[in-house]
Amino acid sequence: MKHKIQQPHVVIIGAGFGGLRAAKALADAAVQVTLIDRYNYHLFQPLLYQVATAGLSADEIAYPVRGILQKQKNLNFRLAEVSRVNLEKKKIITNQGEFSYDHLILAVGSETNFFGNQTLAQNSFSLKNLTDAEKIRSHILYQFEKAAMEKDLEKRKNLYRFVIVGGGPTGVEMAGAISELIRLVLKKDFPNLNTEEVEVILVEAIDRLLPHLDKSLSTAAMHALQKKGVQVQFGKVVESYDGEVVRFQGGEKLPAATLIWAAGVHAANLVDHLGVEQASLKQARVLPTLQIPDYPDVFLIGDAAYVEDKEGKPLPMVAPVAMQQAEHAVSNLKAMLNGEPLEPFEYKDLGSMATIGRNQAVAQLGRFRFRGFLAWLIWLFVHLMQLVGFRNRMVVLLNWAWEYISYDRAVRLLKSTPCESEER
Repeated sequence: MKHKIQQPHVVIIGAGFGGLRAAKALADAAVQVTLIDRYNYHLFQPLLYQVATAGLSADEIAYPVRGILQKQKNLNFRLAEVSRVNLEKKKIITNQGEFSYDHLILAVGSETNFFGNQTLAQNSFSLKNLTDAEKIRSHILYQFEKAAMEKDLEKRKNLYRFVIVGGGPTGVEMAGAISELIRLVLKKDFPNLNTEEVEVILVEAIDRLLPHLDKSLSTAAMHALQKKGVQVQFGKVVESYDGEVVRFQGGEKLPAATLIWAAGVHAANLVDHLGVEQASLKQARVLPTLQIPDYPDVFLIGDAAYVEDKEGKPLPMVAPVAMQQAEHAVSNLKAMLNGEPLEPFEYKDLGSMATIGRNQAVAQLGRFRFRGFLAWLIWLFVHLMQLVGFRNRMVVLLNWAWEYISYDRAVRLLKSTPCESEER
């Protein structure tokens, strides 16, 4: 009588860019895979800002995990929220019970970094998930509805003042998109709107935008934003925000009904409870092979992993890093199972880009630099092709085409009136 040999059980926590790529890479491996995530969908985070600014709907940038992986016979998906991982006992504790593993790939991502400032955490908007994006969209639309009935000029200006903090890709793209939403779309919805009363302000603590790009592209991005009516302010550090007034270091105050915080992220809080050495931004230090020291069966990838490049600088917390690390971690896992040596990870930087709205973007691809309309076309193509699902690609393409031709945004429904006391 033949006994069936039990295959190793590989658990992946997180169905983001890294986790999903790792799951797919294990399709041909002689293992059983369990993928755990607190959401049942994979989210294309680079386009979240378009949901927040009424350009796309939530279902156009998200796709069910089960639908993506339904043909993968060695995989099970489990909808659960992980609260703790016991590395010693190889146990994962979730709100749906415990999971055991033989090998673990942690792809838990990152969370908004408020740097311990509770006033910002409580009163500003962040942009990390679909709920965040839809809250921002509803809030922006509601400010214009309230302003349309407000007789007091100063109160109306405060409703019309939108402050975005952080000069990275998220902040730059949000600032450009909000400005275009107001001047190209809401101006038509509100015929009495005086755009001179509206202010979109992008605040950055250092002296340039997009510091990861060539300085010429940073300057081009700033000029493009200014042409769209965005005020770009450098050298300002936010000290607090109570929902009505932004206070900066040095004493300056700025009344504003909206503050969107895009000034950075840190590793997911789950990393705090692993009991491993952490570096800056809460990231866990991993070996060059992407394993956690002293736990060879555990790989950690993506935003939560601290890995340095050849110059000793930490790798950026971006999707391309997570996806390359996912492929490498799976390759090393397969080597381990076959008794072969593991290889150190080396990141291949394929470039970075950011859009500043209609016809404007900047892109750095190797030694090549692009700006303006050509960079915008490159950005459109790259992001369209990275979306999961043919339907999503087609719907997004049609929405973008309609928006380009009509100067319109499709998703401007206020499903409910936001309460003043609503958590942000």
